[in-house]
Amino acid sequence: MISVFGSANMDLVAYVPSAPKLGETVTGRAFRTIPGGKGANQAIAAARAGGQVAFLGAVGDDSFGAALRATLEEAGVDVAALRRVEGPSGIAHIVVEDAGGNSIIVVPGANGRVTEPSGDDLSVIAGSSALLLQLELPMEAVIGAAQAAQVSGVAVILTPAPAQPLPEELLDAVSLIVPNEHEAAAITGLTDQDKALDALLERVPEAVITLGSEGALYGSREGARLRVPAVRVKAVDTTAAGDTFVGALSVARSEGMAPADALHFASVAASISVQREGASTSMPTRAEIDAALNTG
Repeated sequence: MISVFGSANMDLVAYVPSAPKLGETVTGRAFRTIPGGKGANQAIAAARAGGQVAFLGAVGDDSFGAALRATLEEAGVDVAALRRVEGPSGIAHIVVEDAGGNSIIVVPGANGRVTEPSGDDLSVIAGSSALLLQLELPMEAVIGAAQAAQVSGVAVILTPAPAQPLPEELLDAVSLIVPNEHEAAAITGLTDQDKALDALLERVPEAVITLGSEGALYGSREGARLRVPAVRVKAVDTTAAGDTFVGALSVARSEGMAPADALHFASVAASISVQREGASTSMPTRAEIDAALNTG
């Protein structure tokens, strides 16, 4: 089983020709309310990609919280340990440009109330094959979950987003880190992708740097080095493409796929997601991923 300890947000998404500059007002072409949050997104992506998944985190006692829980359940995610706390759920205000790029403002809400893993969280983590983490929960909670996984011999996969300084006590428990190229540069201070990968591998055993339309770069301390090209498609909305990639990658690894095959599996899943609007709504099923693999 794959456990995901992370955020659940309701995404408030505005679609525009181009994002407004400071002080500018633009007219959007559409608005949608879509369940999201990096943690929930990765849980849904992994479940749709064929994984057995449990989600750990918190939602508020508002209508958004009920909708977020229902969306996770409908995707086949176990939410038995998902907390319900007083107050609002987390939200993300997302502006999506017609070219596919996006900008995001996150208001943590209930996610900010998760300051440590609960007893139920620790039990679920201990019974997992892998734990997915991101940085939209308070850092002390993320560190606590990572250390609990490490003690139980559970692989820890970290998406270091939003980018921020990473404490050594967190990195010491991480098995695989998956930043995008901007996050990798922020963490290492290096813009050269290969040098950034080398720097990451000084701190964690394995790393994948996602490169958007340029694919992904993988390395391990054992000396493996792979560059996997992206699947060429026309992007409609890149929101949650990275979360789709990580969720699918975690499933591929749990099934014992070799690194090159696992990265290609994840890239195909991400390529399907960017051709659709929304976050959780864009994530492909296992049947869709397998069909694309068979025709690719």
